[in-house]
Amino acid sequence: MTDPLNHDRETGTTLQPKYDSNGLMTAVVTDESSGDLLMVAYMNEAALDLTIKTQVAHFFSRSRQSLWKKGETSGHILEISEMRIDCDQDAIWIKAKPAGPTCHTGQTSCFYRRIADGGLEPVE
Repeated sequence: MTDPLNHDRETGTTLQPKYDSNGLMTAVVTDESSGDLLMVAYMNEAALDLTIKTQVAHFFSRSRQSLWKKGETSGHILEISEMRIDCDQDAIWIKAKPAGPTCHTGQTSCFYRRIADGGLEPVE
């Protein structure tokens, strides 16, 4: 028998985020124009609520154990153009307009290196 709550979560139109045991869910961010993968981070309930309310990406830092607004100090915010949630509502896909480099290293994307020949090489 299908669980009505899960069925509604998986096929319905009600937002019912499913956080892990630490109260987090994975958030994947892509550039709305190019489709390039920019970053992967985590959201808790407060980060998701603020992101929806402000249309600017907010995340939860596992290392600092605190909420953070992407670009708060650098000015390189991520303006939300669309948000999608996966079928069981435990992962978010954010399409955003970046206001500068996304990575804290100054790279456009956090995924600026590829694994090759047992090491890393920059992606051009």
